[in-house]
Amino acid sequence: MSKRQPFCDGSHQGTGIEPLIYEARSEGEEVLFCNCKKTSDGPHCDGSHNAIPGAYSLDDPQSAANRAIPQRDFDAATATAALDDNCYVFSTSRAERVSARGMDYCKVISPAQGALYQSQFHATVRDETDFISFGDRHVVLFIADGGGRITIGTKTLSIASDSGVYIRPGEDFQLCPEPTLEVYISACPAAEAPEFSATSSAGFDADYPERRVAVDPDKRNAMAARYFQMLVDKSIGSDVATQFIGHIPESKAAPHRHLYEEALIILKGKGMMWTQTGRAPVEAGDVIFLPAKCEHSLEATNAAGMDVVGVIYPGDNPSINY
Repeated sequence: MSKRQPFCDGSHQGTGIEPLIYEARSEGEEVLFCNCKKTSDGPHCDGSHNAIPGAYSLDDPQSAANRAIPQRDFDAATATAALDDNCYVFSTSRAERVSARGMDYCKVISPAQGALYQSQFHATVRDETDFISFGDRHVVLFIADGGGRITIGTKTLSIASDSGVYIRPGEDFQLCPEPTLEVYISACPAAEAPEFSATSSAGFDADYPERRVAVDPDKRNAMAARYFQMLVDKSIGSDVATQFIGHIPESKAAPHRHLYEEALIILKGKGMMWTQTGRAPVEAGDVIFLPAKCEHSLEATNAAGMDVVGVIYPGDNPSINY
């Protein structure tokens, strides 16, 4: 009705429709208002516009403008291909490893690499580890391969591939593979490194007993031809750190931005990560680090598409973009 969407221009007068008043919760708060009127979280955008037929925009990777964007090479010393605004692609297969009891790992995302809000580590676990702690931070795991057990404080749970695990602030955890585990470990807010101890120094918060979420096709959310499933989110007690798994068909998304910081793990497929002045190839095992507000576009080049796992912080909805 209003000609100044999403703002009121008085057009509602005499219709019985009343405007929705919004007051900022804090100084400097950044929000995205809905302009399509499909949101279930008014006045905020909740990503519902992506499900409107024809609304999810794609881009032509063969356009003259895109062909002019140069490809960036990987730096052998850092295992990264640097793009714009501190965005980069990290190759876990090229990275140097640090050994700890029962596992070796590499630092994928950290403050030293430009992150403000989250860290990530890629680990191969071959034996029982020490207890791992990130202090008073949210910790989110993705079990990429293998299985075994995790002990969070005093609680032991079974874990399997293609599942997310949540460790609450103040808790620590121990991994026991059967026979091996490949795991991505995210800490939010960011930390430079984990701490290790032979014994647990924390308990298990029994107010949040369920910590594991497996992939379930019945829980997919559609975004045009794409889809995603929430793994770690508010439903298991994580209110600001969110993990999802998704599928991208062979295509290139139109350039867009997010208000949150994001790490994208490439599980299957190949493609290209694009920013305004650079692009870099991606394949299974790579991780893309996306700072907040960085304009970007991910292209899947395989006919079968690409599967990804994302961690966003601070945020709770991966479908919101602008």
